[in-house]
Amino acid sequence: MTSEIALTLTIIVASMVLFATEKLRVDLVALLVLLSVGLTGLIDPDEVFDGFANSAVITVWAVYIVSGGLFKAGVADAMGRGILRLAGEREPRLIATIMVTCGVISAFMNNVGATAMLMPAVIGISRRTKIAVSKLLIPLSFSSLLGGKMTLIGTPANILAMGILADRGLPTLGFFDFAPMGIVVLATGVLYMVLVGRHLLPVREGAQGRQGFHRLREYVTEARVSTTSPLAGKTLLESRLGQEYDFTVLALEREGVSLSPIRRDTRLQSGDLLVLEGSADELMAAREALGLAIGSERRLDPERLEPGNVQLIEATLAPNTGLVGRTLRDVRFRERYGFTALAISRHGETITQKLRDVPLQFGDAMLLQGPLHRVPQLQEGSDFLVLEPLRVEQLRRKKAPIAVAALALAILMVVFADFHISLAMVTAAVIMILTGCLSIEEAHESIDWRTVFLVAGMLPLGMAMEVTGTGQYLANIMLGALGDYGPTALLAGMYLLAAFVTQAMSNAAAMVLVIPIAVDTALGLGANHFTFTMAVVIGAATSFLSPIGHKANVLVLGPGGYRFFDYARVGALLTVTLLAVSMIFLPVFWPLFP
Repeated sequence: MTSEIALTLTIIVASMVLFATEKLRVDLVALLVLLSVGLTGLIDPDEVFDGFANSAVITVWAVYIVSGGLFKAGVADAMGRGILRLAGEREPRLIATIMVTCGVISAFMNNVGATAMLMPAVIGISRRTKIAVSKLLIPLSFSSLLGGKMTLIGTPANILAMGILADRGLPTLGFFDFAPMGIVVLATGVLYMVLVGRHLLPVREGAQGRQGFHRLREYVTEARVSTTSPLAGKTLLESRLGQEYDFTVLALEREGVSLSPIRRDTRLQSGDLLVLEGSADELMAAREALGLAIGSERRLDPERLEPGNVQLIEATLAPNTGLVGRTLRDVRFRERYGFTALAISRHGETITQKLRDVPLQFGDAMLLQGPLHRVPQLQEGSDFLVLEPLRVEQLRRKKAPIAVAALALAILMVVFADFHISLAMVTAAVIMILTGCLSIEEAHESIDWRTVFLVAGMLPLGMAMEVTGTGQYLANIMLGALGDYGPTALLAGMYLLAAFVTQAMSNAAAMVLVIPIAVDTALGLGANHFTFTMAVVIGAATSFLSPIGHKANVLVLGPGGYRFFDYARVGALLTVTLLAVSMIFLPVFWPLFP
């Protein structure tokens, strides 16, 4: 082993550790990798930043914009609602319909977007059918990962895999060449979940479930402002009920009439009745200082907290939010959005105390109370995903045919006119912006810049693996370990290697690491590089063992009330099942030795 190979392996191991521990953001890790291969001279300095101009990176951000246009115009939503109406109320049929719907949609838009778009509808169906939402949301997220294998643009990993092949001067797959195996993969996932997986899923409620309301009841109390109270004459901001006592005013009644909305400048008067959320111990300790007459414990009743145009809603952080790690106090949540946070559901636990100071995490489900007219503002922003049926503006719905036509044009350009996928998708993205399917600001917001920087930053590592011979070195190790067992064993080894690596990092990063090994292994055997490449592509889609394996899994974590190991319990057998199916069908579609 040469010093260059040793250095490249050190960078690979260090990046995997950083990805797995999540101490740093994935895009920052990718930039550190980029700098490492550049500063150590593993690749030419003139080529270090070529990843940002790579056609695969351009295609990735263009696909995000096209997905955003389909989302904003209500195309995917209308398709999802229409198909879900046919599902009925039986759990097996409902799971199958949800998975097929999401799988087909994720073949043409990014899988996180497909999950985010269908999740409100699925939660609504759960409430209507009385089927626990935890029985439906993991099938939804898993199907988005499986459906992304049906087309070239289904996931960034597909685009990146073909880009790596092209950069090495090897033939690549076309837009729909993924479809035969992709359909088999999705069908396998649906059958598994209907026959086996649904019995392994937990029965839990989300933030609006019984458990969440039960926990909230422990912290909701009535208190009346006495005539001698120092609160009389002060605004809610001046009262410092939140800052000093961690109380949230859920409702305010004056002479029997509920005041709405409640703002920071709402002035308290003696005789006002406050419905407070907070620690009962804190309230009892502070009642004399505040001059409050404590009433009986208030049972949390949605009707009680929804006077007039005020309602309870559930929301989670949107995929591209910038609020991760920030608190509600930091973002001035109540003043900015007009909603009060009542609870945060995280990893199956309900947080009800000191919510203003809880750093938000992706996957949190939040139970909110606020005015009905502010829901669209919360819904249409880029920070929160409202877990209620999506209401798309009528004006935007008229743009739906244009959005569909733009995507169809891109596909036709690739399939029939032999345009490069990057040029076709940028064309579709620009058409959607020019025709008003989404604004330029919304286009920027729809791009997952973390993924863009991740792909661009990791590409130089793939180049280093090729230049230094690291890919060939690792391929020789695989050949030595499994070669005596035949090409099928090597193919299974590539699948399992990709499946293992993708649990610690994104599937796009896994592509950069494993595709060079798979290609060099195939070439060393004289085998079909497509067969080995697709084994890696499918293996890298099996991010089923933990919620952190893929953003789609994290997205459903809080709303589904899931715990960490719920994913492994359902996903481990699915990963093995897909391995068996892949070993059978991959050589059928791409013979090992053409």
